[in-house]
Amino acid sequence: IISSNTPPSHPCCIDESYKYIFLPICYSFTFIFSILLNSVVLFRSFRQTKRWNASLIYMVNLASTDFMYGLSLPFLVASYIMRDRWIFGDFMCRLVRFLFYFNLYCSIFFLTCISVHRYLGICHPMKVITLETKKAVKCTCVLVWIVVFALTCPIFRFAQTGHYQNCWDDAIDKEFPDYVPYGIILHLLGFFVPFSIIAWCYSHVVLTIFRTLNGLSRRKSIKTIITITLLFALCFFPFHVTRTIFLLLKVTNRVPCHTMTMVSMCYKITRPLASFNAWLNALLYFLTKDKGGAHCCQIVNSNSRQHAGLLLPLRMMGKGEDPEEGGMDDGIDNKENKAFHNSPSYMKRAKVRYIVE
Repeated sequence: IISSNTPPSHPCCIDESYKYIFLPICYSFTFIFSILLNSVVLFRSFRQTKRWNASLIYMVNLASTDFMYGLSLPFLVASYIMRDRWIFGDFMCRLVRFLFYFNLYCSIFFLTCISVHRYLGICHPMKVITLETKKAVKCTCVLVWIVVFALTCPIFRFAQTGHYQNCWDDAIDKEFPDYVPYGIILHLLGFFVPFSIIAWCYSHVVLTIFRTLNGLSRRKSIKTIITITLLFALCFFPFHVTRTIFLLLKVTNRVPCHTMTMVSMCYKITRPLASFNAWLNALLYFLTKDKGGAHCCQIVNSNSRQHAGLLLPLRMMGKGEDPEEGGMDDGIDNKENKAFHNSPSYMKRAKVRYIVE
């Protein structure tokens, strides 16, 4: 089977029959679970709109983009079932390809925002109090949507239906040399830079936890962080590495056919991994919201009611707090909160890192 996406410079016969079974199964699985789990997250969140805090605002935006990501998948499933035949028209081809990458990178950027929020809350709690207001978080979310739209809108121009009624994922042959520089820049700014930020933030969080926690609390907190980082890397890293290599090889002359075949197969196989994050985000939310309680971050004085109310555990290292609980601010009296923030003991205990919502 000759790959429809292979330019004339690579007259290789690449057997892609595997993708007509593998990809529809993976995308159908992702579609069902992303729609189901993210719908529950959004429903529970919007029931408690008056109790939203910074973490939950990020979580709602993340769940929204994952939900929209899932909506674009049925068109791809249908196309692969029909062996790359596209029957939905040129505009829908451009729209579906755009939504695929737009929601993919929105998800990555919101996960990056959450990791920065965790880092500030644990390593610089006083900055969280002064800088991370709800207004600032909402503005950050709007900025993310705008930046990701600017990064991915060229996809709407490059993606189009070909002569064989297929929907090109990148660009047609004559426009492919123009697409490759854009594709690589998109990978760098859309994934590799955010991944570096996430790795840097969580590495500092782990070091802080080592200095401030002991025993079971430290092990559970670090285990949660490692799980999130590994899932992020597993979902996005193989896809972006193999796709970058794939784009470069397609514009390189005299590439051995077996090399092109192997890279193409790796790219097609790792592509569904990127879609798994659309439901893994929500799954982590449900798995961590009830298990990351007081054991994750012990307070200095557990007998103090004020301290217990003001120190938020690392309970939502994967996501925001339980929307039905409404975060920490709704569990204590506002006057007590302000009084404790202004007390010398609070300033002193700022050395003990924790998340303040």
